[in-house]
Amino acid sequence: MNMAWVYLILAGICEIGWAFGLKYSEGFSKLGVSVITVIVMILSFVLLAQAMKQLPLGTAYGIWTGIGAAGTAILGIVFLNEPRDLIRIICILLIIAGVVGLKVFAK
Repeated sequence: MNMAWVYLILAGICEIGWAFGLKYSEGFSKLGVSVITVIVMILSFVLLAQAMKQLPLGTAYGIWTGIGAAGTAILGIVFLNEPRDLIRIICILLIIAGVVGLKVFAK
């Protein structure tokens, strides 16, 4: 795995982090959480930009958003007691399947 993929995975993880930060910053009304959220957000964009130096735009952006969307939804279920209904789980699995497909078929 080359560094572009490492950057992309880390960018996706950071996207999950800043999504959670937005939740806990309460509309940026909590200064400490807000500052950390913005730092993680910037880091996510910087890592995504680094990945895009070598990866196609559609692949990189699709995987970045997929990691963020699926990861945030899963952590919301696990830590925030968000709904766990079957259709929601299936939709998350479809997102993950799309991310895997973009990686497997990337040139």
